[in-house]
Amino acid sequence: MVNLPVLVLNQNYEPLNICRARRAIVLVYQGKAEMLENGTGFIHSAAESFDVPSVIRLAYLIKRPRPKRRLTRLEVFSRDHFICQYCGKEGKQLTLDHVIPRHQGGAHTWENVVSACIPCNRHKAGRTPEQAGMKLINHPSPPRDNLPFYIPHQLKNQLVWRKYLPQQKG
Repeated sequence: MVNLPVLVLNQNYEPLNICRARRAIVLVYQGKAEMLENGTGFIHSAAESFDVPSVIRLAYLIKRPRPKRRLTRLEVFSRDHFICQYCGKEGKQLTLDHVIPRHQGGAHTWENVVSACIPCNRHKAGRTPEQAGMKLINHPSPPRDNLPFYIPHQLKNQLVWRKYLPQQKG
């Protein structure tokens, strides 16, 4: 119960971090944060009971520079929603594929790297999608979401968090 994930929002309701329920309870108890969404259950001490929060908002504004998103496997898979960009199959067994292969002059950039399942990557081999007779579902581009941190795939389905996460709205 104390290790449940809690979404931490900045004072301006911008998603800032994910922490554990134990840390969130301490922040709320010390008056450094307020609980916006109640989680599941209570934690009992010798003298008191504390609600387990699922979303908290800090009482002060944290100013920090926005880091540029790095081109990593996890970031590419996250941008592509863990879906093969050739066949549309969703899964965890994905590889990175260069749309224009590197030996043909393709760069290792956001605009040239996509998620691909292993069979599609093998079928495409060292060719361009046109040469292999394959079509891209979505053309690659830098990620557009403005989250300054990564939310693990298994936590993105937290229903209570949806209204606080920009890409989850709508």
